Amino acid sequence: MTAARLLIDPPAAGAWNMAVDEALLTSAAERDEVTVRFYEWETPTLSLGYFQSHDQRDGHPPSRRLPLVRRRSGGGAIVHDQELTYGISMPVQDRWSAKIETLVAAVHGSLQNSLAAANVDCKMVAVPQVARSRDEPFLCFQRWSTGDLVCGDHKIAGSAQRRHRGALLQHGSVLLGTSSGAPELPGITDLTGVCWQPADLADRWLEDLQFSLNLEFMPGQLSAEEASLAEVHRARMFGNADWSQRR
Repeated sequence: MTAARLLIDPPAAGAWNMAVDEALLTSAAERDEVTVRFYEWETPTLSLGYFQSHDQRDGHPPSRRLPLVRRRSGGGAIVHDQELTYGISMPVQDRWSAKIETLVAAVHGSLQNSLAAANVDCKMVAVPQVARSRDEPFLCFQRWSTGDLVCGDHKIAGSAQRRHRGALLQHGSVLLGTSSGAPELPGITDLTGVCWQPADLADRWLEDLQFSLNLEFMPGQLSAEEASLAEVHRARMFGNADWSQRR
């Protein structure tokens, strides 16, 4: 069993959340360190996938008023509001990082088990929806990819990955409820009547996630070096409007 640092962070601004994920990706490469992080958003925020055009947000009126951040990972836009967000950073030589689908299946499978224990029935997508890129929905939770978790006809959990300098970051969202910024997307509470706060789901999920990844979670915090690097990333990229609107 491999030791992994566990971070459970308080709600923060979108630019800071993405900057911390980027700093942890660097730590994974330079320190051969695995970090699992749970976090929330201090205000509803729209994150664009790295390759999405900024102009696309004009086609989704409910989220226009929200603060914007651009992720370094791909995929569709996410309204971060009624959700739990997680991130896992690790060196690429770790057994889970050989294929994209391997880590996604392990993480989402553990979440599926945790939800099933609370009588929340969901399944993992085996065959993704096929669409040309220009026809894909704006919102991530309206796109189905291999390994996504769905309850009935609605996606409730999705993840994206980024590789850099010999390390891997996988981060994703679990949709707990409907946001006014994305009223077309029901969450677990809307679909099943089971209501959790993000911290409640994190507590429920931890044991299954630890077992699935064969990790031993050790509570920790950002180092001073990581916090300093995150500040740099926030200033240069995630908190910079020119960078967020570059495409």
